[in-house]
Amino acid sequence: MTEIAIRRAQSSDLPSIVTLLADDHLGRSREDASSPLNGKYVDAFEALQRDANQLMAVLVVGDAVAGCIQVSFIPGLSHQGMWRGQIESVRIASRHRNEGLGRRLLDWAIAECRKRGCGVVQLTTDKSRLDAQRFYESLGFRGSHEGMKLKL
Repeated sequence: MTEIAIRRAQSSDLPSIVTLLADDHLGRSREDASSPLNGKYVDAFEALQRDANQLMAVLVVGDAVAGCIQVSFIPGLSHQGMWRGQIESVRIASRHRNEGLGRRLLDWAIAECRKRGCGVVQLTTDKSRLDAQRFYESLGFRGSHEGMKLKL
């Protein structure tokens, strides 16, 4: 059986992470998986690594990065000073989808949020990602709020 591990991402994982981010219909139009790697990804990754409230992680199958996730730990005053875990950039390599790896990665991220004392875990997903919405609902997430974004 192939070994599966989830760990904090390292700089050597960055090209694989960018490839994962580009590996779907939305990512192909907004990510740049060319080589050499766009320096903006390197700058963003270094900023994530310096911030104690950011966790970029990878799921590794054997020796290959097969998934990624970013968890932000957000302090807040509402709800009596409750911390939130914000999940972003969830991807599983297309060749590994429907193997239970996404559930494993999300369960791990939720456990990390619990360890950090978060009272809620939240995420957003593009409205066109219907499979992702069903997946998150199967994990207990509910569409309790309407999300809005302003591109700058």
